[in-house]
Amino acid sequence: MRPSASRRRGLVLALIGGLLPSAACSLVPGAGEGGERAPAEQRDGKGRAAPTEGVMCAEHGVLEALCTRCNPRLAAVFQARGDWCAEHALPESICPICHPERGGKPVVDVAQDGAPADGTKVRLKDAATVVAAGIETVKAELREGAGGVSTTAHLDYDATRLAHLNARSPGVVRALAADVGSRVAAGDPLVVIDSPEVGADRARLETARARVAIAEQNFQRQLALAPDGIASQKSVLAARQELDDAKGARAALAASLSVLGTPGRGAGGYTLTAPIAGVVTQRNATIGRLVSAEQILYEIVDTSAMWAELDVPEIDLPLVAAGQRVQLTLDGLPGRTFSGAITYVAPWLDPHTRTARARVPLENPDGLLRANMYGEARITAEARQAVLVPRMAIQRAKDVRLAFVRLSAHEFETRRVEIGISDGQRVEVKRGLRAGEEVVTQGSFLLKTETLKGSIGAGCCEAD
Repeated sequence: MRPSASRRRGLVLALIGGLLPSAACSLVPGAGEGGERAPAEQRDGKGRAAPTEGVMCAEHGVLEALCTRCNPRLAAVFQARGDWCAEHALPESICPICHPERGGKPVVDVAQDGAPADGTKVRLKDAATVVAAGIETVKAELREGAGGVSTTAHLDYDATRLAHLNARSPGVVRALAADVGSRVAAGDPLVVIDSPEVGADRARLETARARVAIAEQNFQRQLALAPDGIASQKSVLAARQELDDAKGARAALAASLSVLGTPGRGAGGYTLTAPIAGVVTQRNATIGRLVSAEQILYEIVDTSAMWAELDVPEIDLPLVAAGQRVQLTLDGLPGRTFSGAITYVAPWLDPHTRTARARVPLENPDGLLRANMYGEARITAEARQAVLVPRMAIQRAKDVRLAFVRLSAHEFETRRVEIGISDGQRVEVKRGLRAGEEVVTQGSFLLKTETLKGSIGAGCCEAD
């Protein structure tokens, strides 16, 4: 009889005994057809490939950690359990030919959250089986002075050094002076546009200037005749008002035309110039094209500085504030570290990712940093103690993270853990482990499969 959920903590999942492969299948995440070596965080200390969560054996269609064709030593484990497809030399329960609906994976249906209960025990046949299976452990390490928050980051243009240039008045593009990739200085010409509206405004401006000249002459005449009584005070005031109106109309037209840039060829031509120094990254104008005032014709970026945008998880926000130093590594620039300080933390959260945006300005004098690069940022925070374990010691079942602690020579206990920051090779465990406990590294994936109800070889029995 299967025990109730309330008794799962005291259960022992008895393994008949098995052998964990000393090397995973030839293909690993990110590897090419030639089977490139797994990255460092997926290998143990002896350089062997460690089974990775959810990775399939591309050749045989089953989980690579359970593939008996690539790892023949595992075959005896499943044969002893009676879980064996002799025709295809694979475990019957995950044989993709006999059971294509399972997709080469164990059936997972343990609890409401899909993960084994905290404290579930796994017992191998004996200590010799542990050695033969290749299961290895390390002690959880307590590190003094640990602190900070690690999160993802991507690069973007510094918005204060980004310019979008649009047509000042509708017209036709007559000439282009810069293309994508051109380096321009502030004031350099970019595009010449002919606009009927501009031509009409310039004609009106000339009329307004003439009106001002005539009004000025009339006002001076009325002012000179007034002392002799030839011109009344009323006519002087009327002449003064006409002069002021003429000057106002002239100023309005001149101001309207001043935003166009420098005059171009023809009565209606005008030339748009670069508002800042930088690199042309977009050009949406072509000769002969009719453009409107709403259309962006050029984008210019000063790339001597960039912004790193950090996605800070909601749970870590109390540790993050403006002024904190940040160390940034980028996927596209391995071996390089960039540093800066947070200048802004958004007052709102993304409703989908539950993260807040933090901004770090970065100097980019050599142009290595490019928009949309991705990487990892470590934010310096208050120093504290932290329990660290190798990254490969943490397994995942649905949304629950697990670790396995050695209790005796051949018995292990499942722990639900909460993880924190990572330094690449090791990960912080905020809850679920104590410093000094022996945690399974190599072989943790196979132990996880044994804790899942309905998985390969898993059987529940009462603890002795």
